[in-house]
Amino acid sequence: MDLQLTGKTAVVTGASKGIGLACVEALAREGVTVIGISRDPANLAKAQEQLPDITFGVEAVDLTDPDATKAVFERIGVPDILINCAGAARRTPVDELDSKALHAAMEAKYFTYMHATEAVIRGMAERGSGAVVNVVGQGGRAANPLHIGGGAANAALMLASVGYAKAYAGSGVRVNVINPGTTRTNRVDEGLEAAVRATGKPKDELLAEMVRDVPMGRFGEPEEVANVAVFLASPLAGYVTASIITMDGATTAGI
Repeated sequence: MDLQLTGKTAVVTGASKGIGLACVEALAREGVTVIGISRDPANLAKAQEQLPDITFGVEAVDLTDPDATKAVFERIGVPDILINCAGAARRTPVDELDSKALHAAMEAKYFTYMHATEAVIRGMAERGSGAVVNVVGQGGRAANPLHIGGGAANAALMLASVGYAKAYAGSGVRVNVINPGTTRTNRVDEGLEAAVRATGKPKDELLAEMVRDVPMGRFGEPEEVANVAVFLASPLAGYVTASIITMDGATTAGI
């Protein structure tokens, strides 16, 4: 299927690994000129090594810093597509949760997305076209005592995304959300370590329990999330905006 993306430009945040890197690859294979953003230059260099047959630009910037974010997008310009994957709130057992951890969760997940979105969305509206896809997470819908800070950030991102979608729909800008469930990235290990501290159970036992909780019997793959993100960013999804797409293997199965 031709997604009609050849010649478009895109920025992917959180591009050095996991879902972000999968989005970079999927966009580039559709003929998109891609710039990947991550905080760590070394991780970006490793990402380019992992995709030797893919050409994409990189920018190292800490998206928790609004001024640095604005500056990097001034260099890049306003892309046709923005896919936000940057930042992950650390899972924290409730007994360890404090105000500092809650603030850190919002900085890591909510504000990284908002700073990037703010840097481009008005320019997209002035141009009359643009697509933003925010890869958020089901933690914003299903309360988890290990993920209170991150879940709150995810919930805030969903509301903000739909708000932006309504505000700019008449200007040709679409904003959509993907909520992955457990996806096979290094963040699974981080969550397991928090669960070990909270429950005292061995990591292998907890991992088996997590898989059993997924009706499909497996975790999602980064490439599967990337495929949906690229479709949502494409003209083929031209009437889709303010939507929140669940990708959790029927774990929540809510309507």
